[in-house]
Amino acid sequence: MRNRLRRRFLSEELSERPDHALVGIIRIPELQQSPGWAIGKRVVFAVIALFFTAVLVYLDRDGYRDVQEDQLSFLDSLYYSAVTLSTTGYGDITPLSPSARLLNLLIITPLRVLFLIVLIGTTLEVLTERSRQALKIQRWRNSVRNHTVVIGYGTKGRTAVDAMIGDGIKPAEIVIVDADASVLEAAAADGLVTVRGDATKSDVLRLAGVAHATSIVVATNRDDTAVLATLTAREINPRAKIVASIRESENTHLMRQSGANSVVVSSETAGRLLGIATMTPSVVEVIEDLLTPDAGYAIAEREVEPGESGGSPAHTRDIVLGVVRNGVLRRVGDAEVEQIEVGDRLLYVRKGAPE
Repeated sequence: MRNRLRRRFLSEELSERPDHALVGIIRIPELQQSPGWAIGKRVVFAVIALFFTAVLVYLDRDGYRDVQEDQLSFLDSLYYSAVTLSTTGYGDITPLSPSARLLNLLIITPLRVLFLIVLIGTTLEVLTERSRQALKIQRWRNSVRNHTVVIGYGTKGRTAVDAMIGDGIKPAEIVIVDADASVLEAAAADGLVTVRGDATKSDVLRLAGVAHATSIVVATNRDDTAVLATLTAREINPRAKIVASIRESENTHLMRQSGANSVVVSSETAGRLLGIATMTPSVVEVIEDLLTPDAGYAIAEREVEPGESGGSPAHTRDIVLGVVRNGVLRRVGDAEVEQIEVGDRLLYVRKGAPE
């Protein structure tokens, strides 16, 4: 069955496409600027080019002639620069001397081209947007390594991303995979790289760089989708840490068999918190505080320091909840971790960021 599912969802169709054909599927975030700022910036560039040209013409005013045979004033130079850069060219002021003509050839003509580019920059930007996106996609695909792929950007996916960013992961190191374009718009607005497509298909996950990812978060809305996405991701990357969320606990063994390292049962977890809240609501507040890294307290993980080796987890400077040894979590009080060693990792309670 495993091989049948893999053949069903294995396709190289997307991953074999050239980068320019992936525009609209992969989206690389970029700095957003308001239309007013973009227009204002171009106007400033145009004014600078205009006055720079006028100064050059005025300094060489003896090499120009107007129809009245008068010497050029700065206003005349500014007028000549404006009609020249805009390619209007009335011909009432013309370069006469060899130096003035050389100045027009080497400096004013390139400025004229630059001036026009600035004025029609918005149109050019639209025309070149696809090429720029294709270049950014190419660079990103060549450099993306050791990142986190989040499958699904609904409530669970957004919350997971917020938690990761709160723990210090950079938004540029997170890739979102979802089939909903409106959801991906929100992810892109948050500065995240997005890939649009069905996460149960291997070619979509390959575009997201799953083969080079350190961890994968499966936060889909359906358990069957989560199982297939996990199976596909594990086939592509046997080494990545896969954390998956499901609604029903009866599907936990399917997630484990599909390759998930950790499974969170969202419905049962919420149910337990609701039950606890009826008797001891303060406990729920503490748990929420521990799960929120922005303020208060938070659960974190760190390596054992050399000076702590050989001691008890209870004698460290932190409140230790567990010890990870050889990839296996041991609870505090377990005989196997009465003495911690260099190479162990401690799960502890740390002070969150101040409010």
